Amino acid sequence: MIVWDTCYASRATRMAASEMREILKVVGHPGIISFAGGIPDSQLFPREEIVAAYHGILSDPVRSAAALQYAVSEGYQPLREWIAGYMGERGIECGPDNILITSGAQQALDFVGKLFIDKSSTVLTSTPTYLGALQAFNAYEPNYSPLPDGSNSSAPLSGSARACLGYVMPDFQNPTGLSLSLERRYALLDFAYAHQLPLIEDAAYEALRYDGDPLPSLLGLDVQRTGSIESAAVIYCGTFSKTIVPGLRVGWIVAPSTVIRKLVLIKQAADLHSSQINQMVMYEVAREVLNIRMGIIRNAYRERRDAMLNALVRHMPDGISWTKPQGGMFIWVTLPESIDTGVLFSRALAEAQVAFVPGRAFFPDRSVGNAFRLNFTLADAETIETGIHRLGIVLQSVRGRAS
Repeated sequence: MIVWDTCYASRATRMAASEMREILKVVGHPGIISFAGGIPDSQLFPREEIVAAYHGILSDPVRSAAALQYAVSEGYQPLREWIAGYMGERGIECGPDNILITSGAQQALDFVGKLFIDKSSTVLTSTPTYLGALQAFNAYEPNYSPLPDGSNSSAPLSGSARACLGYVMPDFQNPTGLSLSLERRYALLDFAYAHQLPLIEDAAYEALRYDGDPLPSLLGLDVQRTGSIESAAVIYCGTFSKTIVPGLRVGWIVAPSTVIRKLVLIKQAADLHSSQINQMVMYEVAREVLNIRMGIIRNAYRERRDAMLNALVRHMPDGISWTKPQGGMFIWVTLPESIDTGVLFSRALAEAQVAFVPGRAFFPDRSVGNAFRLNFTLADAETIETGIHRLGIVLQSVRGRAS
C-alpha cells in the first residue's frame, strides 16, 4: 500500500481547502441564514437570454460544430474583440492580442501565480486580502508581505524588499468592501515602477458600484501614463461571474501582448482552452443585455447593502465597527480583540443559525481573529434584518463572557 502523504510534492503542504467552501457545505441546510458566500443572487441571472443563446448556437449546424469542437487557447475571437471594446470604454485601449479568456478569474489568478512566483519569492498583498488569491498563489510556495496600499489606510508608501508580484483589488475589495482612492492608485503605480513590480488588478467587483463616481482602474491609469498597454505594469483580471452568471466560468486577462503570449502557453498546458460554447453564449448575452442587467443588479444589491448597514446600526453592541462600502458584495466587521470570530461562528451557527466567514482566512499569516466578513447580495431585506438581529444577540452574549 502506498503512503500517499510521502509522495506529494512539497507544494502540496501549502494547499488547503477553502474555508469559505467548507463553511458553505455546513450552511446549506434549511433554516440557516447565510451571509458567508460571495454569491450573486441567482434570481437576477438572465436565464431566458442564456437559453436563447444556447438554442441559437446549437440549432445552427455551422455554429454548433464550432461550439462543440476544440478551439484556440486565446479564446473566442468575437468575445475577445467585444472585451477589447468594453475595456476601451473604460480608458484601456487594447486589442484581442492583449486578451486571454480564462475559466473564471480564479484561473487567471492561478496562471499569473504560475508565471511570476518562484518558491520562497515574495508576493505583496493587501491585509486582509481575497482568500482565493492566497489559495491560488500558495501552490507556488511564496512568502507574503503587506502591499504598501495600507489596506486603504493613509500610511505613506515606502520601500520594500524585492518582490515578484503585487496583488490588489482596487474596487470594493473582498473582504472589506473598501476601495483605493485615486491618490492611492497613483501612489501604488509609482511604487510598482520604482520596484519593477508587476501588479495584478483583480477587478471582480468593479462594475458593482452603488454610490459615488467611478474611479479609473489601475490599468487605465497605467495606460494613460505610459501611452500604451504594451508598456503597462498592470495585469487586469476580469470576470462575468458577478455581472452575468458564474456558472459559465468565463473570465479574462488583459495585459501587454508579451505577457499574454506566455499566459497562453500556460493555458495550453492547463486545459487547452475554456469551453467554446460557453464563450459563445457569453458573447451573445454580454453584448445584448449587460448594460440593462447591470442596472437591475445594482438596484437590488444597493437595497440589500443599505438594509444590512441599517440592521448593523440597530443590532450590533457598542464597541463594534464595520465598513460602509460604496459597492461590491461585502461588509467587514471588527470586534474587540478579546473575541475570536472562529468561536463566534460556531456559536452563531448553533444558537442563531446564522453564518459568516471568520476573518483569519483573509490574512496570509492568519494573525487577525477579531474580524469577520458579511455578504449582503444573496439575502432579501427581511432575512438580513432577522439574521443581523440574531447575530447581535449572540455577540452580546459572547462579549459578556469575554469581558
